[in-house]
Amino acid sequence: MTSSATRSYLLRQLLSQVSRSFYLTLVVLPVAVRDQIGLAYLFARAADTIADTSLISQSHRLIHLRAFQGLFMQDTVDWQVIESIRLVLVSHQALPGERILLERLEDCFRLYLECEAADRALIRRLMVTLTKGMEMDLTRFAAGTPEHPQSLATIEELDLYTYYVAGWVGEFWTAITCAYLPSLAHWQVGQMSEAGMRYGKGLQLTNIVKDVAKDLRLGRCYIPEVLLAPAGLTPESLLKPEAWPAFQPVLERLVRQAMDYLDQGWNYTMAIPLSEVRLRLACMWPILFGGETLALVQCSPNILDPGNTVRITRGCVYRIMALTALTGASGYVGTAYWRSLQRQAA
Repeated sequence: MTSSATRSYLLRQLLSQVSRSFYLTLVVLPVAVRDQIGLAYLFARAADTIADTSLISQSHRLIHLRAFQGLFMQDTVDWQVIESIRLVLVSHQALPGERILLERLEDCFRLYLECEAADRALIRRLMVTLTKGMEMDLTRFAAGTPEHPQSLATIEELDLYTYYVAGWVGEFWTAITCAYLPSLAHWQVGQMSEAGMRYGKGLQLTNIVKDVAKDLRLGRCYIPEVLLAPAGLTPESLLKPEAWPAFQPVLERLVRQAMDYLDQGWNYTMAIPLSEVRLRLACMWPILFGGETLALVQCSPNILDPGNTVRITRGCVYRIMALTALTGASGYVGTAYWRSLQRQAA
């Protein structure tokens, strides 16, 4: 049985070190679902750390990522696989939180085994799906370099990628909250899961458009070739700031799609009963952060210039949190804010 001290350390202190701004969302969640979602996030961060360990080869990262994925494909845990991941990868982590997470991976899995069977099943499906997206990153962009980035080919491929890495998170979120919060008993889970899936895809698409320049210099172009070619663009040409005028219509199309997904996420949020203030806030904040980010993308002088970093300020984050919390996650106030962001990003 995992001690209360270990549980508290993993799901509070360590989570705060590795979850960055998302920790704000995690801590406001209803208590009934906070630990399950927090543990799932720790596993997601561990997988991401494995996939992003640049000091080992891409092929070896893929081997370890698939081994990690395999841990969720059965009810028993292969402790030797966890130890092999720890031995190979811990020493290559520059960030203390990520190093500690891999060191404490065994404790995370012991906590996982103590979860209810239904919760384990949801976490299992989440992790298998998420790691498919990370595997797609490592294989699809294997030959990409900072000088010659590789691109996704089609819109369908981009849609599949955003589903893998974020879409099913919305479905997981819906399933776990419906299982533990009686106030959601009236929800049509299938319909709400679909909306939650689009919400997640909207957040990921927001990340893609704001990080175009950074990803290109990692050899990755998530903008499909089918969108670039009609504008006379290639992944290599996007490395040049002068490609900006031709790229703007492509970017605007992606921003509109991201805003549409986030708007469906807003409808999802407004369907949460007013009594569930914590859950409404946890859903409001990422959408409003995403809307502010897309508004910045739209007014960027050149999103292809790596010197033009798109990031909302800490003051903006705190303003959103204060406004929504002090008004009790009011739909009237929140919707007015969201509509103003839609106009700015249009």
